[in-house]
Amino acid sequence: MSALPFSQACENNKSFILEVLRDAFADRLGVLEIGAGTGQHATYLAERMPWLTWQPTDVAENLLLLNPRCAEYTGDNLLPPLALDVCDDPWPVAVPDAVFTANSLHIMPFSSVQKLFAMLGRAAPEGAVLAVYGPFNYNGRYTSDSNARFDQWLAQQNPQSAIRHFESVDELAGAAGFTLRADNAMPANNRLLVWQRTAVE
Repeated sequence: MSALPFSQACENNKSFILEVLRDAFADRLGVLEIGAGTGQHATYLAERMPWLTWQPTDVAENLLLLNPRCAEYTGDNLLPPLALDVCDDPWPVAVPDAVFTANSLHIMPFSSVQKLFAMLGRAAPEGAVLAVYGPFNYNGRYTSDSNARFDQWLAQQNPQSAIRHFESVDELAGAAGFTLRADNAMPANNRLLVWQRTAVE
């Protein structure tokens, strides 16, 4: 196990994410995970929510990171990882009744965040639940000094990466037909936002 790709952040937050998703996804059948990274969330959450069929995805160049851990999963509810760039049009995978993504919105350019919600607005079924984990700003302000430092670090890595403003993301979600159901405070000044699709264009 020690040789597998590993993220300490995933290890730290996975149990707290499970607490929320166990309720949010209680009546769901399938989950599309966007930006599954090392596969730590996919394998941990799929094992503990066996009623869900879990589809991990990431951009093609990250599949070498994602595949090894998923390949070691012994359950029957984790599908083989697929390549997915949110800017693909159309997406190469169907959107089931739940979508999950963690620590992705602040990494991708905001134009990709816009594309993500636009595609969900086109492809997600009515009633679909969307759960997004990560740091957010509120009322144009950082929620902590550590988030401010993290945002500076992100800008140094990539000028297009940044902590997103909750209000801007919620506006995108609303335009895609999603209504905010819960805004959960999480450790390390993160949030787990849960929307549900209430309208299909």
